[in-house]
Amino acid sequence: MPQAQTPVVDLRSREHYLVSCIALAQEKLSRFGSLAEIKAQERLINIYPRLDQLEGPHLIHLLNEDAPEPLRLAKEAVARGEVLFEHAAAGEGTRLFLGPKYFINIARDLSLQEMAHLLSLESGKVVAEEAMASQLDCPPQDLLPLSLGSRHMLQLAFDLARLARELGESPAEVLARQHLLVIVSEEMVAGVEKDFYRWHFYGFRPDRVFFMVQESFHGLNVQNGRFFYDQTSPRRLHNHGQMAMQQAMDRQLFSLPGAHAWEKAYHSRDAVGDWLQGFVNKISYNIEDLDYLTGSLDFHSLGLVLELGEKGFRMVMEVVANNPEKPQKGGMLAWDPELDRDVMVESFQLGDLPTKEIAFLNRNFNHYPRPFESWRRVRDEGLPMPVAVKEGFLYYQPVQGDINFLVPTAFFRRREMLPIKNLKTPAALALAVNRMAAQDRQPGFREFAQRLREGGK
Repeated sequence: MPQAQTPVVDLRSREHYLVSCIALAQEKLSRFGSLAEIKAQERLINIYPRLDQLEGPHLIHLLNEDAPEPLRLAKEAVARGEVLFEHAAAGEGTRLFLGPKYFINIARDLSLQEMAHLLSLESGKVVAEEAMASQLDCPPQDLLPLSLGSRHMLQLAFDLARLARELGESPAEVLARQHLLVIVSEEMVAGVEKDFYRWHFYGFRPDRVFFMVQESFHGLNVQNGRFFYDQTSPRRLHNHGQMAMQQAMDRQLFSLPGAHAWEKAYHSRDAVGDWLQGFVNKISYNIEDLDYLTGSLDFHSLGLVLELGEKGFRMVMEVVANNPEKPQKGGMLAWDPELDRDVMVESFQLGDLPTKEIAFLNRNFNHYPRPFESWRRVRDEGLPMPVAVKEGFLYYQPVQGDINFLVPTAFFRRREMLPIKNLKTPAALALAVNRMAAQDRQPGFREFAQRLREGGK
């Protein structure tokens, strides 16, 4: 299948990846005189190669939430442990000023006064505590004192236990069949490991919970026309596309089957490939998704995804209609005549395209039917490597969504298109409090969390 670009990224190891980064910079960017010039031309460097040829999308599947058979098949597949749940939790939360998102504990860390202060800093105008309070369903201190990461894992376990009871099965057995992949940063890993031990792995089997530490990298610099890896520069993540590529490297995924965090079991690239072949689908969650907090399992969309997987699609992306009155910037769904297919083009590839011309946005929620196949394509070919100059150094910013250029990809929407609700900036803190309050109010949730904390299921 043709790609939007043809990257050359060697994923045998971290060292091979870095050599590829330097070689790509030398090949693609050596015509520029400096990093400042590259920064000035970032838009043109990263622009989609056929932007002026793109048309409106040709096929968007409509989710039918009244179809009973796909719903049944989706529930049974999850209960059997045939769906891999990936959790992207490495987000640094730089725009929130609260540290890594996994550890944000609003009840413990934020008062009403502090929330108003953060919103004031973001908006550039004073936000009174009274105005902040009027947006909240409850004061922040009334929430359960749970971190966002704990809430994320608890909700999945809670929904799985509820599914088990609906199907007349044992919740403990259904949870024990599940497989998770949790992506964290280098700074977070010790804390996340401690969190999973404290919560008794949230009822999941430790040997079926895989972790990966997404690496950060120094930037590239240039001297006398030659690019080099500058270890004096700040370390940064290479975006979520690098997260997908790192999963295809050797001995990057590990589990914690023993009683202590130092008893890690690292898994070879071949073992990971074999593991992935056992799943009918992989769902990639983002820890900042606030809708997830009251419903982690969307069986209607999963049912459609399984049907599309049977038809040969290996990636499925949900899209939402852009608001013509207040259009948002984001990944754009469009038809590429040269590729003869619909594609998702990331926002930084759109150049100066007006946001009003983006009819359908990526909701940033992806499925991977038969995930071994997309993993294999990433392993063998890598992903496109857009660039960004930050603090005077060059960093790559590959995106996970570009997997849609490697494998047959379908796009779907809902009859009622849901807005995107993510915790990215202080403006979303009020919504986060309200979604957490709704989570706490779920019948049985508090008791379920207490049982898990005490080691029950």
